Amino acid sequence: MRVAVIGAYGLIGSYVTARLLREGWNVVGVGRGTAAAARRQPRVEWAAADLRRMDPARWRPVIEGAAAVVNCAGALQDSSRDDLEATHVKTVADLIQACGEAGVRRFVQISAAGAPNGVGRFGRTKRAAEQALQASGLDWVILRPVLVIAPAAYGGGALLRGLAAFPGVIPAFRPDSVVQTVAVEDVAEAVVRALDPRAPARVAYDLAAPEPTRLGEVLLALRAWLGLPPARVVAIPPWLARTLGRAADALSALGWRSPMRSATLAQLVAGVRAEDPAEAPAVRLRSLAEVLAQQPSGVQERWFARLYFVKPLALATLAAFWAVSGAIGLLRHAAAARLLSGAGVSGGLAEALVIGGAVCDLMLAALVCARATAPLALRGMILLTGLYLAGASLWAPGLWSDPLGPLVKTLPAAVLALAALAMMDER
Repeated sequence: MRVAVIGAYGLIGSYVTARLLREGWNVVGVGRGTAAAARRQPRVEWAAADLRRMDPARWRPVIEGAAAVVNCAGALQDSSRDDLEATHVKTVADLIQACGEAGVRRFVQISAAGAPNGVGRFGRTKRAAEQALQASGLDWVILRPVLVIAPAAYGGGALLRGLAAFPGVIPAFRPDSVVQTVAVEDVAEAVVRALDPRAPARVAYDLAAPEPTRLGEVLLALRAWLGLPPARVVAIPPWLARTLGRAADALSALGWRSPMRSATLAQLVAGVRAEDPAEAPAVRLRSLAEVLAQQPSGVQERWFARLYFVKPLALATLAAFWAVSGAIGLLRHAAAARLLSGAGVSGGLAEALVIGGAVCDLMLAALVCARATAPLALRGMILLTGLYLAGASLWAPGLWSDPLGPLVKTLPAAVLALAALAMMDER
Protein backbone atom coordinates (compact mmCIF):
# COMPACT_ATOMS: atom_id res chain seq x y z
CA MET A 1 0.00 0.00 0.00
CA ARG A 2 1.15 3.51 -0.81
CA VAL A 3 0.74 6.47 1.55
CA ALA A 4 1.81 10.12 1.21
CA VAL A 5 3.15 11.71 4.40
CA ILE A 6 3.26 15.51 4.32
CA GLY A 7 5.98 16.89 6.59
CA ALA A 8 7.65 13.49 6.70
CA TYR A 9 10.94 14.61 8.24
CA GLY A 10 9.53 16.71 11.08
CA LEU A 11 9.34 15.34 14.61
CA ILE A 12 5.99 13.56 14.33
CA GLY A 13 6.33 12.96 10.59
CA SER A 14 9.65 11.14 10.93
CA TYR A 15 8.29 8.73 13.54
CA VAL A 16 5.11 8.20 11.55
CA THR A 17 7.19 7.47 8.46
CA ALA A 18 9.41 4.99 10.29
CA ARG A 19 6.39 3.23 11.78
CA LEU A 20 4.67 2.97 8.38
CA LEU A 21 7.80 1.53 6.79
CA ARG A 22 7.92 -1.08 9.54
CA GLU A 23 4.31 -1.98 8.72
CA GLY A 24 5.24 -2.51 5.07
CA TRP A 25 3.75 0.67 3.57
CA ASN A 26 5.36 2.36 0.57
CA VAL A 27 5.87 5.92 1.79
CA VAL A 28 6.03 9.08 -0.29
CA GLY A 29 7.66 11.65 2.00
CA VAL A 30 6.96 15.32 1.30
CA GLY A 31 8.99 18.22 2.68
CA ARG A 32 10.51 21.53 1.75
CA GLY A 33 14.09 20.27 1.52
CA THR A 34 14.56 16.53 1.22
CA ALA A 35 18.28 15.98 0.55
CA ALA A 36 19.25 15.32 4.17
CA ALA A 37 16.03 13.39 4.79
CA ALA A 38 16.79 11.12 1.82
CA ARG A 39 20.19 10.30 3.31
CA ARG A 40 18.61 9.48 6.66
CA GLN A 41 15.71 7.45 5.26
CA PRO A 42 16.58 6.10 1.78
CA ARG A 43 13.61 3.70 1.71
CA VAL A 44 11.22 6.64 1.33
CA GLU A 45 10.26 8.08 -2.05
CA TRP A 46 10.92 11.76 -1.37
CA ALA A 47 9.16 14.68 -3.05
CA ALA A 48 10.32 18.26 -2.42
CA ALA A 49 7.45 20.73 -2.01
CA ASP A 50 7.24 24.25 -0.60
CA LEU A 51 3.73 24.33 0.86
CA ARG A 52 3.46 28.06 0.19
CA ARG A 53 3.67 27.41 -3.57
CA MET A 54 1.67 24.20 -3.94
CA ASP A 55 -1.79 23.89 -5.48
CA PRO A 56 -4.11 20.94 -6.30
CA ALA A 57 -2.49 20.41 -9.68
CA ARG A 58 0.95 20.11 -8.11
CA TRP A 59 -0.33 17.81 -5.36
CA ARG A 60 -1.97 15.45 -7.82
CA PRO A 61 1.18 13.60 -9.01
CA VAL A 62 2.47 13.41 -5.42
CA ILE A 63 -0.57 11.55 -4.08
CA GLU A 64 -1.49 9.66 -7.27
CA GLY A 65 -1.94 5.98 -6.50
CA ALA A 66 -1.87 6.46 -2.72
CA ALA A 67 -4.38 4.75 -0.48
CA ALA A 68 -4.19 7.56 2.05
CA VAL A 69 -2.65 10.90 2.97
CA VAL A 70 -1.18 11.70 6.38
CA ASN A 71 -0.67 15.41 6.98
CA CYS A 72 1.98 16.04 9.64
CA ALA A 73 2.93 19.50 8.33
CA GLY A 74 2.76 22.33 10.82
CA ALA A 75 4.40 25.55 11.91
CA LEU A 76 4.43 27.42 15.19
CA GLN A 77 4.38 31.00 14.01
CA ASP A 78 4.64 33.12 10.88
CA SER A 79 8.21 33.90 9.88
CA SER A 80 10.39 34.37 6.82
CA ARG A 81 10.27 30.59 6.31
CA ASP A 82 6.76 29.76 7.51
CA ASP A 83 3.27 30.93 6.63
CA LEU A 84 0.60 29.56 8.97
CA GLU A 85 -2.25 30.25 6.56
CA ALA A 86 -0.48 28.42 3.75
CA THR A 87 0.81 25.56 5.91
CA HIS A 88 -2.31 24.85 7.95
CA VAL A 89 -5.27 26.02 5.85
CA LYS A 90 -4.35 26.28 2.17
CA THR A 91 -2.41 23.01 2.20
CA VAL A 92 -5.36 21.08 3.63
CA ALA A 93 -7.83 22.69 1.21
CA ASP A 94 -5.58 21.91 -1.76
CA LEU A 95 -5.02 18.34 -0.59
CA ILE A 96 -8.75 17.79 -0.15
CA GLN A 97 -9.34 18.81 -3.77
CA ALA A 98 -6.39 16.77 -5.03
CA CYS A 99 -7.57 13.72 -3.07
CA GLY A 100 -11.02 14.02 -4.62
CA GLU A 101 -9.54 14.18 -8.11
CA ALA A 102 -7.09 11.31 -7.48
CA GLY A 103 -9.61 9.06 -5.75
CA VAL A 104 -7.83 9.07 -2.37
CA ARG A 105 -10.39 8.54 0.41
CA ARG A 106 -8.52 8.21 3.71
CA PHE A 107 -6.99 11.38 5.21
CA VAL A 108 -5.29 11.52 8.62
CA GLN A 109 -4.71 15.02 9.94
CA ILE A 110 -2.24 15.74 12.75
CA SER A 111 -3.77 18.78 14.41
CA ALA A 112 -3.09 20.22 17.88
CA ALA A 113 -4.63 20.02 21.31
CA GLY A 114 -7.30 22.66 21.79
CA ALA A 115 -7.66 23.32 18.06
CA PRO A 116 -11.51 23.41 18.13
CA ASN A 117 -11.31 26.41 20.47
CA GLY A 118 -7.89 27.61 19.35
CA VAL A 119 -6.73 31.12 20.15
CA GLY A 120 -4.14 33.16 18.35
CA ARG A 121 -3.16 32.70 14.74
CA PHE A 122 -1.79 29.21 15.35
CA GLY A 123 -5.02 27.99 16.96
CA ARG A 124 -7.28 29.71 14.44
CA THR A 125 -5.49 28.24 11.43
CA LYS A 126 -5.48 24.77 12.97
CA ARG A 127 -9.21 25.09 13.61
CA ALA A 128 -9.85 26.26 10.05
CA ALA A 129 -7.97 23.25 8.70
CA GLU A 130 -10.10 20.89 10.78
CA GLN A 131 -13.30 22.58 9.63
CA ALA A 132 -12.31 22.27 5.98
CA LEU A 133 -11.61 18.59 6.46
CA GLN A 134 -14.84 17.98 8.36
CA ALA A 135 -16.81 19.64 5.54
CA SER A 136 -15.20 17.40 2.93
CA GLY A 137 -16.49 14.06 1.74
CA LEU A 138 -13.25 12.25 2.65
CA ASP A 139 -12.85 9.52 5.27
CA TRP A 140 -10.94 11.77 7.63
CA VAL A 141 -9.45 11.12 11.05
CA ILE A 142 -8.15 14.05 13.12
CA LEU A 143 -5.55 13.44 15.83
CA ARG A 144 -4.82 16.21 18.34
CA PRO A 145 -1.64 15.46 20.30
CA VAL A 146 -0.62 17.50 23.34
CA LEU A 147 3.09 18.12 24.14
CA VAL A 148 4.92 15.37 22.27
CA ILE A 149 7.73 13.57 24.12
CA ALA A 150 10.23 11.86 21.83
CA PRO A 151 13.67 10.26 21.99
CA ALA A 152 14.78 12.84 19.40
CA ALA A 153 15.21 16.40 20.63
CA TYR A 154 13.21 18.81 18.50
CA GLY A 155 11.49 22.17 18.91
CA GLY A 156 9.71 22.64 22.21
CA GLY A 157 10.89 19.27 23.50
CA ALA A 158 14.50 20.31 22.91
CA LEU A 159 13.87 23.58 24.78
CA LEU A 160 12.45 21.66 27.75
CA ARG A 161 15.58 19.50 27.89
CA GLY A 162 17.76 22.59 27.85
CA LEU A 163 15.75 24.19 30.66
CA ALA A 164 15.79 20.95 32.67
CA ALA A 165 19.60 20.81 32.42
CA PHE A 166 20.11 24.48 33.31
CA PRO A 167 22.91 24.79 35.92
CA GLY A 168 21.76 25.25 39.51
CA VAL A 169 18.08 26.01 38.89
CA ILE A 170 15.36 25.17 36.38
CA PRO A 171 13.93 28.38 34.87
CA ALA A 172 10.36 28.14 33.61
CA PHE A 173 7.61 30.50 32.50
CA ARG A 174 4.35 29.56 34.18
CA PRO A 175 5.62 26.35 35.85
CA ASP A 176 2.11 25.82 37.26
CA SER A 177 0.57 25.71 33.77
CA VAL A 178 -1.11 22.40 32.86
CA VAL A 179 1.03 20.70 30.22
CA GLN A 180 -0.07 17.19 29.32
CA THR A 181 2.22 14.88 27.36
CA VAL A 182 2.00 12.07 24.83
CA ALA A 183 4.73 9.81 23.46
CA VAL A 184 5.59 10.29 19.79
CA GLU A 185 5.56 6.52 19.28
CA ASP A 186 1.97 6.46 20.55
CA VAL A 187 1.03 9.18 18.07
CA ALA A 188 2.62 7.15 15.27
CA GLU A 189 0.72 4.08 16.43
CA ALA A 190 -2.53 6.06 16.38
CA VAL A 191 -1.80 7.07 12.77
CA VAL A 192 -1.23 3.45 11.74
CA ARG A 193 -4.50 2.41 13.38
CA ALA A 194 -6.36 5.28 11.71
CA LEU A 195 -5.12 4.14 8.29
CA ASP A 196 -6.79 0.75 8.68
CA PRO A 197 -9.77 0.76 6.26
CA ARG A 198 -11.82 -0.89 9.02
CA ALA A 199 -11.07 1.89 11.52
CA PRO A 200 -13.77 4.50 12.26
CA ALA A 201 -13.71 7.50 9.94
CA ARG A 202 -14.92 11.10 10.30
CA VAL A 203 -13.80 11.11 13.94
CA ALA A 204 -11.40 13.23 16.01
CA TYR A 205 -9.28 12.17 18.98
CA ASP A 206 -7.31 14.13 21.55
CA LEU A 207 -4.07 12.28 22.28
CA ALA A 208 -2.85 12.78 25.86
CA ALA A 209 -1.45 10.58 28.61
CA PRO A 210 -4.12 9.91 31.24
CA GLU A 211 -2.62 11.85 34.13
CA PRO A 212 -2.54 15.68 34.08
CA THR A 213 0.90 17.20 34.55
CA ARG A 214 2.20 20.70 35.04
CA LEU A 215 5.15 22.28 33.31
CA GLY A 216 7.26 22.30 36.48
CA GLU A 217 6.60 18.59 36.97
CA VAL A 218 7.58 17.82 33.39
CA LEU A 219 10.86 19.72 33.81
CA LEU A 220 11.67 17.96 37.09
CA ALA A 221 10.96 14.59 35.47
CA LEU A 222 13.24 15.41 32.53
CA ARG A 223 16.04 16.52 34.86
CA ALA A 224 15.81 13.27 36.81
CA TRP A 225 15.70 11.35 33.50
CA LEU A 226 18.95 13.05 32.48
CA GLY A 227 20.52 11.92 35.76
CA LEU A 228 21.35 15.47 36.87
CA PRO A 229 21.37 16.60 40.51
CA PRO A 230 18.02 17.90 41.81
CA ALA A 231 17.30 21.60 41.30
CA ARG A 232 14.52 23.99 42.16
CA VAL A 233 12.08 25.24 39.51
CA VAL A 234 12.22 29.03 39.39
CA ALA A 235 9.47 31.01 37.68
CA ILE A 236 10.68 33.44 34.99
CA PRO A 237 9.12 36.88 35.55
CA PRO A 238 6.43 37.64 32.93
CA TRP A 239 8.25 40.79 31.74
CA LEU A 240 11.42 38.78 31.08
CA ALA A 241 9.47 36.05 29.30
CA ARG A 242 7.78 38.66 27.08
CA THR A 243 11.16 40.24 26.30
CA LEU A 244 12.63 36.88 25.33
CA GLY A 245 9.55 36.12 23.24
CA ARG A 246 9.81 39.41 21.34
CA ALA A 247 13.53 38.81 20.75
CA ALA A 248 12.80 35.32 19.40
CA ASP A 249 10.05 36.78 17.18
CA ALA A 250 12.52 39.31 15.79
CA LEU A 251 15.06 36.58 15.08
CA SER A 252 12.43 34.65 13.13
CA ALA A 253 12.70 37.36 10.46
CA LEU A 254 16.28 36.15 10.00
CA GLY A 255 15.16 32.55 9.61
CA TRP A 256 15.70 31.31 13.18
CA ARG A 257 12.78 29.18 14.39
CA SER A 258 13.18 29.41 18.14
CA PRO A 259 10.62 27.53 20.29
CA MET A 260 10.74 30.49 22.69
CA ARG A 261 8.61 32.72 20.44
CA SER A 262 5.51 34.50 21.68
CA ALA A 263 3.24 31.77 20.29
CA THR A 264 4.80 29.32 22.74
CA LEU A 265 4.34 31.71 25.65
CA ALA A 266 0.69 32.23 24.72
CA GLN A 267 0.21 28.46 24.59
CA LEU A 268 1.72 28.06 28.06
CA VAL A 269 -0.65 30.68 29.43
CA ALA A 270 -3.60 28.77 27.96
CA GLY A 271 -2.15 25.39 28.92
CA VAL A 272 -1.50 22.34 26.75
CA ARG A 273 -4.28 19.95 27.60
CA ALA A 274 -6.70 17.53 26.01
CA GLU A 275 -10.29 18.74 25.96
CA ASP A 276 -11.72 15.31 25.15
CA PRO A 277 -9.09 12.76 26.25
CA ALA A 278 -10.63 9.73 24.55
CA GLU A 279 -7.96 7.37 23.29
CA ALA A 280 -7.73 6.43 19.66
CA PRO A 281 -8.90 2.87 18.98
CA ALA A 282 -6.49 0.14 20.11
CA VAL A 283 -3.83 2.61 21.29
CA ARG A 284 -2.83 2.80 24.95
CA LEU A 285 -1.31 6.21 25.65
CA ARG A 286 1.52 5.90 28.13
CA SER A 287 2.22 8.23 31.04
CA LEU A 288 5.26 10.51 31.12
CA ALA A 289 6.88 8.30 33.75
CA GLU A 290 6.38 5.22 31.57
CA VAL A 291 7.78 6.91 28.48
CA LEU A 292 10.92 8.16 30.24
CA ALA A 293 11.47 4.80 31.93
CA GLN A 294 11.29 3.02 28.59
CA GLN A 295 13.80 5.29 26.82
CA PRO A 296 16.75 5.76 29.22
CA SER A 297 18.97 8.75 28.58
CA GLY A 298 22.59 8.43 27.56
CA VAL A 299 25.59 10.70 27.28
CA GLN A 300 24.31 12.17 24.01
CA GLU A 301 21.07 13.36 25.71
CA ARG A 302 23.03 14.94 28.57
CA TRP A 303 25.45 16.63 26.19
CA PHE A 304 22.63 18.04 24.10
CA ALA A 305 20.68 19.32 27.09
CA ARG A 306 23.69 20.96 28.70
CA LEU A 307 24.81 22.58 25.43
CA TYR A 308 21.36 23.66 24.27
CA PHE A 309 21.84 27.32 25.19
CA VAL A 310 25.52 27.31 24.17
CA LYS A 311 24.65 27.43 20.47
CA PRO A 312 22.76 30.78 20.51
CA LEU A 313 25.33 32.17 22.96
CA ALA A 314 28.18 31.11 20.65
CA LEU A 315 26.52 32.65 17.59
CA ALA A 316 25.81 35.91 19.42
CA THR A 317 29.39 36.04 20.73
CA LEU A 318 30.84 35.44 17.28
CA ALA A 319 28.62 38.11 15.71
CA ALA A 320 29.68 40.66 18.31
CA PHE A 321 33.33 39.61 18.16
CA TRP A 322 33.68 39.97 14.39
CA ALA A 323 31.61 43.16 14.30
CA VAL A 324 33.83 44.81 16.92
CA SER A 325 36.95 43.51 15.19
CA GLY A 326 35.83 44.95 11.85
CA ALA A 327 34.81 48.29 13.39
CA ILE A 328 38.16 48.66 15.13
CA GLY A 329 39.94 47.76 11.91
CA LEU A 330 38.16 50.54 10.01
CA LEU A 331 38.52 53.13 12.75
CA ARG A 332 42.22 52.40 13.32
CA HIS A 333 43.16 51.36 9.81
CA ALA A 334 45.98 53.90 9.56
CA ALA A 335 47.73 52.59 12.67
CA ALA A 336 47.30 48.98 11.57
CA ALA A 337 48.61 49.81 8.08
CA ARG A 338 51.73 51.37 9.60
CA LEU A 339 52.41 48.13 11.46
CA LEU A 340 52.19 46.20 8.21
CA SER A 341 54.42 48.73 6.48
CA GLY A 342 56.98 48.24 9.23
CA ALA A 343 56.89 44.53 8.49
CA GLY A 344 57.86 45.16 4.88
CA VAL A 345 54.44 45.50 3.22
CA SER A 346 54.13 48.47 0.86
CA GLY A 347 51.96 51.35 2.06
CA GLY A 348 49.17 51.01 -0.49
CA LEU A 349 48.98 47.24 -0.11
CA ALA A 350 49.04 47.51 3.68
CA GLU A 351 46.12 49.95 3.63
CA ALA A 352 44.17 47.68 1.27
CA LEU A 353 44.82 44.60 3.41
CA VAL A 354 43.69 46.30 6.60
CA ILE A 355 40.51 47.77 5.10
CA GLY A 356 39.74 44.56 3.21
CA GLY A 357 40.16 42.49 6.36
CA ALA A 358 37.89 44.83 8.33
CA VAL A 359 35.19 44.65 5.65
CA CYS A 360 35.42 40.85 5.65
CA ASP A 361 35.03 40.86 9.43
CA LEU A 362 31.88 42.97 9.24
CA MET A 363 30.45 40.84 6.44
CA LEU A 364 30.97 37.67 8.48
CA ALA A 365 29.32 39.30 11.48
CA ALA A 366 26.28 40.16 9.38
CA LEU A 367 26.07 36.79 7.62
CA VAL A 368 26.22 34.76 10.84
CA CYS A 369 23.07 36.51 12.06
CA ALA A 370 20.90 34.95 9.34
CA ARG A 371 19.97 31.28 9.52
CA ALA A 372 20.44 30.66 5.79
CA THR A 373 23.96 32.12 5.65
CA ALA A 374 25.21 31.23 9.14
CA PRO A 375 26.95 27.97 8.09
CA LEU A 376 28.79 29.82 5.29
CA ALA A 377 29.79 32.59 7.71
CA LEU A 378 31.09 30.10 10.28
CA ARG A 379 33.25 28.41 7.66
CA GLY A 380 34.48 31.83 6.57
CA MET A 381 35.41 32.71 10.16
CA ILE A 382 37.46 29.54 10.48
CA LEU A 383 39.22 30.21 7.17
CA LEU A 384 39.88 33.88 7.87
CA THR A 385 41.20 33.08 11.35
CA GLY A 386 43.65 30.65 9.79
CA LEU A 387 44.77 33.30 7.29
CA TYR A 388 45.28 35.87 10.04
CA LEU A 389 47.28 33.38 12.12
CA ALA A 390 49.40 32.27 9.17
CA GLY A 391 50.10 35.82 8.01
CA ALA A 392 51.03 37.02 11.48
CA SER A 393 53.23 34.02 12.25
CA LEU A 394 55.06 33.77 8.93
CA TRP A 395 55.37 37.31 7.64
CA ALA A 396 54.76 39.75 10.47
CA PRO A 397 55.39 38.15 13.88
CA GLY A 398 55.82 41.62 15.37
CA LEU A 399 52.09 42.24 14.93
CA TRP A 400 51.38 39.88 17.83
CA SER A 401 52.49 42.60 20.22
CA ASP A 402 49.80 45.03 19.01
CA PRO A 403 46.30 44.73 20.49
CA LEU A 404 44.74 45.67 17.16
CA GLY A 405 46.54 42.95 15.30
CA PRO A 406 45.74 39.24 14.83
CA LEU A 407 46.04 38.58 18.56
CA VAL A 408 42.26 39.20 18.76
CA LYS A 409 41.66 36.56 16.06
CA THR A 410 43.39 33.58 17.64
CA LEU A 411 42.57 29.91 17.77
CA PRO A 412 39.67 30.21 20.30
CA ALA A 413 37.62 32.15 17.74
CA ALA A 414 38.04 29.38 15.19
CA VAL A 415 37.23 26.70 17.76
CA LEU A 416 34.06 28.53 18.78
CA ALA A 417 33.02 28.87 15.13
CA LEU A 418 33.74 25.17 14.56
CA ALA A 419 31.63 24.24 17.58
CA ALA A 420 28.74 26.43 16.39
CA LEU A 421 28.99 24.93 12.91
CA ALA A 422 28.80 21.42 14.37
CA MET A 423 25.59 22.37 16.20
CA MET A 424 23.85 23.78 13.13
CA ASP A 425 20.79 21.74 12.16
CA GLU A 426 20.24 21.11 8.44
CA ARG A 427 16.45 21.58 8.73
